[in-house]
Amino acid sequence: MASRYDHPGEQAAQDPIRLLEIRDTPLSVDEVFAAVGDDAAGGIALFVGTVRNHDGGADVDTLGYSCHPTAEAEMRRIAEKVTAEFPVRALAAVHRVGELAVGDLAVVVAVSCPHRGEAFEACRKLIDDLKHEVPIWKHQKFSDGTEEWVGAC
Repeated sequence: MASRYDHPGEQAAQDPIRLLEIRDTPLSVDEVFAAVGDDAAGGIALFVGTVRNHDGGADVDTLGYSCHPTAEAEMRRIAEKVTAEFPVRALAAVHRVGELAVGDLAVVVAVSCPHRGEAFEACRKLIDDLKHEVPIWKHQKFSDGTEEWVGAC
């Protein structure tokens, strides 16, 4: 009996990790979306994390992201784990560091897979693991003058 992944388009691509970066410049959804384009992909899932105007009942004015020097290596480790677990055709992830304002893009990740369900699952695993395991910290400044550090891991 034929397996579910008999066609080469159903299998993971040879080098599916197309873009992984931490940047201090504005992020582009279009760039990340373009990076995961693949003719064998039937589904692309994309997640965009933005700076919201509140957290924990307090109004957020601005926030800053900083990271450990190993953050990009940790992003790669997570990306490799996702590509091993799912039939990923292409994967991209960028995270912003520096001072951000409400509405700015903080993180953009995307995954393309042969089918939509796999793309959704792989994208969710990618963003969830990035948020929990990559050493990136958020310094929030609230309108009441208080501030708080939030660790990613």
